[in-house]
Amino acid sequence: MPDSAQAGPAAPDSLWIVIGLGNPGIEYAFTPHNCGFLLVDELAQRAGTRVERRECQALTGRCRLADQTVLLAKPETFMNLSGVAVKSLLAKYDCPRERLLVACDDFDLPMGTLRLRARGSAGTHNGLRSVVGLLGPEFPRLRLGIHPGHPIRDAARFVTSPWRKAELEAASRMLERAGDAVEMLLRDGLPRTMSLYNAPLAGEDGAESATGMGKE
Repeated sequence: MPDSAQAGPAAPDSLWIVIGLGNPGIEYAFTPHNCGFLLVDELAQRAGTRVERRECQALTGRCRLADQTVLLAKPETFMNLSGVAVKSLLAKYDCPRERLLVACDDFDLPMGTLRLRARGSAGTHNGLRSVVGLLGPEFPRLRLGIHPGHPIRDAARFVTSPWRKAELEAASRMLERAGDAVEMLLRDGLPRTMSLYNAPLAGEDGAESATGMGKE
């Protein structure tokens, strides 16, 4: 991605595609692995729209958000094949990758932490790995931290199990902040948004370098 593409916001009528990764089905609705879907729901609520049109193996909804035209999307392919829907939507709308934002959970980041990047590797996230495998690493992504701060024996079970009440309340606060970050990105561009929302939360104590996120 050229640096000039990151210099500021897109023109007012340029289409953005914001895709949240997750698993379809009510049993996964309020699980850590569905943070991407939940963020899309947060954005849809803000815009007063619904994400229910089926196209390109995804549920979509078109709206205005932060003075931009935005297509919100939730792939229906299940997490490991997320890239199929993402690639199809980009092709259908002839949308450049610098106006694609992919949102997903991140087990390596403390709960509530946000990490916005212009590009990077997929790490251990299977959904992001699918997208990178089909598109390459050159697209913006927003990671939402879900690690609860105590040892987890079975990470796969944790990310697909429903949040408890206290965890859900913390997730709700993170999703609200993530929604603010997305709106700022659409309005002000990547660099300014990254400088504000990538700052460690109080009490992280250098968690970013400890989790290896610095390599992105």
